Amino acid sequence: MIPDTLVTTYLEMRRRSDFQPAWVDVPDAQIIRLGRVDVAFYRFLYSEVGAAWRWRDRAALDDTALNAALAPARVDVLYVAGCPAGYAELAVSDAAAGDVELAYFGLRGDFIGRGLGKHLLSHAIQSAWDDETTRRLWLHTCNLDSPHAIDNYIKRGFGIYQRTEEPMPAHYR
Repeated sequence: MIPDTLVTTYLEMRRRSDFQPAWVDVPDAQIIRLGRVDVAFYRFLYSEVGAAWRWRDRAALDDTALNAALAPARVDVLYVAGCPAGYAELAVSDAAAGDVELAYFGLRGDFIGRGLGKHLLSHAIQSAWDDETTRRLWLHTCNLDSPHAIDNYIKRGFGIYQRTEEPMPAHYR
């Protein structure tokens, strides 16, 4: 059942020292940064990860627009036993301010509930802070996301700085 109201929560981390990593020892897991984002592979990840959460924004872009959106992004893919399990996408949202956005993040359904989400999130946060120009890492999530999402973000060191409510957009119904 889709709620009538979309509640969007914005979170941020302003100091690397706020980061509380949670690594999981999974011998057959590895995270690989894509050197070049292949649009077809990205569409597969986006669709598989986002289907349960009604992700729509990137699916509406044609290949040229999507490629342009991804060109400056850093996309890391989590593989488990050679199978793509999820991904994290970091985007510089304001280079002058040192703002980095965790633009997209999630796991494919079969990989949820094994601790891999906190592991992949920890990797993405560490990756953002490893860039010495980062001054602020931020993200937004909503009430269509996993019920565990906000808790995971807060446990890793993010703090809520804003919430908004609006009527549920038609494209999420």
